[in-house]
Amino acid sequence: MRRLPVCFAALAALLAGCSSTDDNADDPGSAVEAQLDVVRSATHAFHNLEAAVAAGYPRSVEQCLVHEQHGAMGYHHVNAAYVDETLDLERPEILLYERLSDGSYRLNAVEFIVPYAFLPRDAEPPVLLGQRLRREDNLQLWYLHAWIWRDNPDGVFADFHPDVQCPPEDRQVFMPRTDPT
Repeated sequence: MRRLPVCFAALAALLAGCSSTDDNADDPGSAVEAQLDVVRSATHAFHNLEAAVAAGYPRSVEQCLVHEQHGAMGYHHVNAAYVDETLDLERPEILLYERLSDGSYRLNAVEFIVPYAFLPRDAEPPVLLGQRLRREDNLQLWYLHAWIWRDNPDGVFADFHPDVQCPPEDRQVFMPRTDPT
């Protein structure tokens, strides 16, 4: 089964961490690293933007999201066909690209999302890659970034990357918002 309901994905992540057949069972990060490898394998072809377009991601995105103090996320290429109540390591809803000075695009990260329409904000957060997804009340969704293609000094699951750049004409300042519960 490639696409799992959110609750089954969380259960699978929990069980993966409990496996005793893994040589690295004593290392809690080994299960997460194996899952990150699944995401890397599934998205490797998308280093070529045309491959991502062929898979249903848009070719162009107008806004490059930045945070004034924490860096940028980049251009969010959303595959609308994947936006639903499920989380699938092999089908991230969003690919995060950075446009380089020569006009080419570099794939830096992926983002998994579940809109509040499918899982309300007052529900238990979904869990993927050993992480609870975060609430984003501006956009009405749960989300998790994974910087799998560019090392992020703030961590693989950080929201922003301090070294990602956005062209001035495309910069859109974004301040994540989570209302108190």
